[in-house]
Amino acid sequence: MADPTSPLVSPASDAEKPLPEERVSPSLGTRGSRAEGEHRLLAFSIAAMVFAFDQLTKYVVTYPLQLQRRRSMELLDFFDLRWVENRGVSMGFLTATSDFTRWLLVLFTAAIAGGVFYWIWREKRRDDALALSLVLGGALGNIVDRIRYGYVVDFADLHFGEWRPFLIFNVADAAITIGVLLLLVRALLTRDKPKNRKV
Repeated sequence: MADPTSPLVSPASDAEKPLPEERVSPSLGTRGSRAEGEHRLLAFSIAAMVFAFDQLTKYVVTYPLQLQRRRSMELLDFFDLRWVENRGVSMGFLTATSDFTRWLLVLFTAAIAGGVFYWIWREKRRDDALALSLVLGGALGNIVDRIRYGYVVDFADLHFGEWRPFLIFNVADAAITIGVLLLLVRALLTRDKPKNRKV
C-alpha cells in the first residue's frame, strides 16, 4: 500500500483543480442603464425648454406686441412678424373646419407626441434622443395652442424679397423641423454598409 506522504504521489495538477467562478462586476450591469437614464433626463429637459420658449414667444406676440390686432410688424429686411392662425398641420393639410375635426386633430397629434415620448424612453443613442426631444417639445407646444385657441399661432416670416423658403412658422415648427432633419442626417451618415463578400 503506497504511503500517502511519499514524494512519488504528487498533489492534484492545476488542470484537475476546479476553475474559479467568473464574477461580473455589478457596476458593469448598471453602467448602461445609468447612461440611458442620464440622456433621457437631458432629452426631456430639452423638450421642456423648447415647449416653454415656444409658449413664451407666442405670449409675447399675442399680448405685449398685440400682433393679432396689428397683423404684421417689420423687423428686418428679411424677417417680419406676421399673424397667422394655422388650423391645419402643415402646408394646409388636415385643416380643422369644425370642433369635431379640431379635437380629432388634437388626438392625432397627441398620439404622435406619445409615440415620440416612448421612442425617447427606449432610445439608447444620445444624439437620437436629443433630436427627438426637439420634436417632442415642438409637438407639445402646438398641441397646447390647438386646445386653447383651436389653431396654432404662427408669426415668424422669413423672406428674401418676395421669396419665402418657408411658410409662416413658430418656434415649435422650427424645433420639429430641426429635430427631423437631425434624425435623417444621422440615419443617412451611419447606415450600415454592405459587407464585402468573400470570393
